[in-house]
Amino acid sequence: MKPLEGKVAVVAGSSRGAGRGIALALGDSGATVYVAARTSRAVLKPAPAPADQAPGTIEDTAAEVTARGGKGIAVRANLSDGRQVAALFRRVGKDHGHLDLLASSLWTANCMRVWSTKFRDLGADLWRDAAGALSACWLTSVHAARLMAGKRGGLIVPVTDNLHPDPSSWRGQILHDMGHECINRLVMGMSRDGKNVRIAVVGLNPGFMRTGRVLMHMTTAARKKQFGFDLSESPEYIGRAVAALAADRLVLQKTGQLLWACDLAKEYGFTDGRVIPRLDPKAQFDPSARQDYPA
Repeated sequence: MKPLEGKVAVVAGSSRGAGRGIALALGDSGATVYVAARTSRAVLKPAPAPADQAPGTIEDTAAEVTARGGKGIAVRANLSDGRQVAALFRRVGKDHGHLDLLASSLWTANCMRVWSTKFRDLGADLWRDAAGALSACWLTSVHAARLMAGKRGGLIVPVTDNLHPDPSSWRGQILHDMGHECINRLVMGMSRDGKNVRIAVVGLNPGFMRTGRVLMHMTTAARKKQFGFDLSESPEYIGRAVAALAADRLVLQKTGQLLWACDLAKEYGFTDGRVIPRLDPKAQFDPSARQDYPA
């Protein structure tokens, strides 16, 4: 029997990236996974292709979850829309009567292309995307917690950014900073309310992931060297961390914490094919600070 067989999960933002990696790892562990995101093979709203044509759809992810031994269920939804979120979780409740896990990887604002732009010169679309991602994190967590509280137990895992010992350290770009600070505060606040009904809330930080979007840009040896591609990790690495947390009967002891996938690898004994240290942006993204790049 697989460790999460019989468990029901919703993975928000799972057509690609970290969300897809989480869904696939849960499939490896035998879970039923609702693969919820906007990007679908269907040419219907709300399923627009991303502007950069990054690969991935909910149907692709759901099919692979099933192929790996879980059960993947594709649900096309704009998770910043309260009515669509409510419909998703009503469906889960009707189908199964309970929910064991919500994992969310919902940050959609592309701050990298405007990283050094002054805030007053940023476009309204970036703010819309950042605010929409925070709404999605909030709405999915609220509806998940309502299902979990009825059965007195569950786990909520938002993917976040917490590179520094001080979780409120400046992250380098105003909306990226604001968004992940809000997610981290949600983790803290939701964990306080959830503990009495045995809902654990844990923020989880990946390293530099080889997502489909990253691979679109890592096209030359020079660029790979510039970004420390040799220290990158698969999106399934953070997925294995989520699966390990979901299988841990004592996970409530971790509620309210901001954790690293690589640290959980040491604790729970999973790997990404090798040991990958915590992401150090200066060492990884600044070639002058690296001494161990391959020739």
